[in-house]
Amino acid sequence: MTIDLERPPGVGLRWILIRHGEPEASAKGRCYGKLDVGLSDVGRAQMARVSEAFGASVTTLDAVYSSPRQRAREGAEILSGESERDVSVDRRLSELDFGKLEGLTYEEVAEQFPDLYNRWMREPTEVKFPGGESFAEMKVRVLEALSVIRDRHSEQTIAIVSHGGVNRIVLAEALTIDAGSIFHLDQSHAGVNIIDDFDDYSVVRLMNGTC
Repeated sequence: MTIDLERPPGVGLRWILIRHGEPEASAKGRCYGKLDVGLSDVGRAQMARVSEAFGASVTTLDAVYSSPRQRAREGAEILSGESERDVSVDRRLSELDFGKLEGLTYEEVAEQFPDLYNRWMREPTEVKFPGGESFAEMKVRVLEALSVIRDRHSEQTIAIVSHGGVNRIVLAEALTIDAGSIFHLDQSHAGVNIIDDFDDYSVVRLMNGTC
């Protein structure tokens, strides 16, 4: 797959949203929002293929942003290595903080926090994680980051390497769908999304494109 990053006429800001590649095996089956794991060899290869799919147009990126988590920063650095852009790290682009659940397997969560687990499975966006945050709190900080980035990069093309949760929030805003529907939006490791901002609306050009 080849992805052209050139902005069409009339587009203000073009967002390239990329979920990080596959993380280290230690994260598999665990809650790892704030947990700082790096990319696996597969994950690094996935991000390299994303960069290859952008081809020469990767050098036209005006900025590259990243979550502070290692798995996102590694991916952003792979992408930025081709574009020769410094990576701007923004903590507001972090994945959901699972608090006391961080690092636990889903089986361990079900055993140690049965009531919370059952509600989480029924209403994933309505749970406040002990010692962590709720989806609503995450959404506020992500949209705050987007507002700052939008003001900073009018009529430019920027890439953000972050997480599935962050991408779903941004896509949901662009598609004007409610929070309870965000898990209908698949976000694969190293999946690419392209959103174009016009004056008063956004257009999703690509969703979860995989290389």
